[in-house]
Parts: sequence; structure tokens; C-alpha cells
Amino acid sequence: MSQDTAVTKPASERGRIKGVHQAVVKWIANLSDTYYAYLLLLPTLITVGALAVWPLINTFEISLHSNSLVGFYGDFVGFENYVNILTGERDAVLPNPFFSLQNPLQSGLIVTFVFTFVSVVVEAFLGFGMALVLDQKFRGRRWIRAAFIIPWAFPIVIQGMIFYIMFTPGLGFATELTEWLPHLSRNALSDGPTALLVVIIADIWKQSAFVALIVLAGLQSIDRSLYSVAEVAGATPWQQFKLVTFPLVVPSLLIALLFRTIGAMRIYGQIEAVTSCAVVPSLSCMVVRSFDGGAYADAATIAFITASIIGTVVSIYLIKYREV
Repeated sequence: MSQDTAVTKPASERGRIKGVHQAVVKWIANLSDTYYAYLLLLPTLITVGALAVWPLINTFEISLHSNSLVGFYGDFVGFENYVNILTGERDAVLPNPFFSLQNPLQSGLIVTFVFTFVSVVVEAFLGFGMALVLDQKFRGRRWIRAAFIIPWAFPIVIQGMIFYIMFTPGLGFATELTEWLPHLSRNALSDGPTALLVVIIADIWKQSAFVALIVLAGLQSIDRSLYSVAEVAGATPWQQFKLVTFPLVVPSLLIALLFRTIGAMRIYGQIEAVTSCAVVPSLSCMVVRSFDGGAYADAATIAFITASIIGTVVSIYLIKYREV
């Protein structure tokens, strides 16, 4: 290679790179606003696809195969796993059925729905009430706020141990409640319906503060001059709440309920900490027990069904309340 060629080649490389750079800049400059926005979102979409969509697709792929003792993939069986689990025919690994009307509080789907509905409704009312109290000006408000928030800051394991001790016969004071109230077992943590009630109470105790914090943020974002105008117009406190406070805080409340619904549908840690998945079999409990038992296809099937239910809830929220 001559010396002239060695000097000329780097110059041509720089010229080619400069040409490509100018072509890319020109291509971006000619994009419409819509395609430019999609271009800016592309890194986020790739990240979400890698971290969320691909694992979901892989889970669905595993659910289409039979259980295998040597790996995740057995023989291809199509939707047979879905049929077996939804009809409750496969109980070799799962002692509790996925769905059963004969024994509803022992089936994973109904237990999860009951837990989600009761806990989210009660947390909505309690959280809203707590936020209204915390939004008022009174002496010692900071201490009251701290008292409301402390349960939410507790780790799930500590929270679970608190309620485990409270409802353990011969150890906790709360066992007296189960003796006084009718239709409740004295050994609350070993009886399915009573244990489910204890887990719901534990979740309400912890998560009501989460709803209160989000609603409180919405309350404090309301323009206070609206209340002055309402007072001048002669509105009563109830009318101010009905016409000003509630409509303006609804978006915050709906966001809190969406997050709590998703969280309740995934309930697992609190159940294991308070009682056990054998007593309160939620959907997440069934996934973990299937996986621990080597039934990877069953675990993937229940996980995909659970993800589909949560995805449906989120989609309904986004479609129905997209303008809120």
C-alpha cells in the first residue's frame, strides 16, 4: 500500500460518515410531528417490549406445552392446560381448584375476586375519609398524618407477623373477637373464610393510607378560591363538597383505585405472612405452588390468565375514564 492511499482512505471514511449523518438529519427534519413523536418514544417502547411483552409471550408459549420434569417445555398440547385448569380437572399439583361453585372460598379465582372487591371498596371509603381529615387545618395535624402513614410504611413481613400474632390462639388478643362474633372459627388462621377475613383486614390496615395519600394530593391541588366563591354564593358545606371537592378529586381517587385493584389481584406476600397459601389460595398463590411443584406449564397458564384479567381491568379503566 502506498503512502498516498493510506492518507486518502481515512479522508474518504470521514466523508462517508458525514454523508450518512447529513442524510439522517435530513430524514428526521422531514418527519411529521406524529412520526417524530413515535421516534422519541421508540427507546421506551423497546424497553417495555423487552421487560414486559416478551416475558408475557414466553409465558404464553410455555402454557401451550405439557408439564415437564426436565425443563419448562414438554410436549405441545395447545389450549389443553387452559381447559383443564378452568374446568378444575387438574388437581395433581394444585390442591385447590382454579374455579369452583361448590366450594367457592377454596378456589383461587373466587378468593382473589372476593379479596379484591371487599378490600378495595373499604380502602376507598376509609382512604377518602382519612384524606378529608388530613386536608383540614388543626393542631397536631403532622402527628396525625404520621400515624396514618406508618402502617403503609411497614414491610409486608412485619405487617404479616403483627396480624399472625394478633390472631394466634393463646397468644394474640384479637382471638377474643372471633369468639364473640358468630360464624367465625376460634382458630382464625386455619379456617379458610375466617383467614380470608383476617387477610382482608390486614390489607385494609396497610393500604388505606396509600389511597389517602393520593386523594390528599388531589385535594390539595384544588384552587381554594373556588370555596370562597361558593361561600359567597351561599353554598352549604355539603354543597361545596358535592359540587367542588368531589368532582375535582375523582381523577385522583380513580388512579388510587386502579393501583389498588391491580395490587389486590396480585396478592401473595400478605397471605403467606399472615396465614398460608394452603388456607387462602389466591391466583398468585396457585402460580407459586404450581411452580414449586414442578408444574411449570400449569404455573404459566394461571399466570397468563391472571395477567389477562389485570390487563382487561386496566384497559376498561383507560377506555372508560380516558378523559378524566
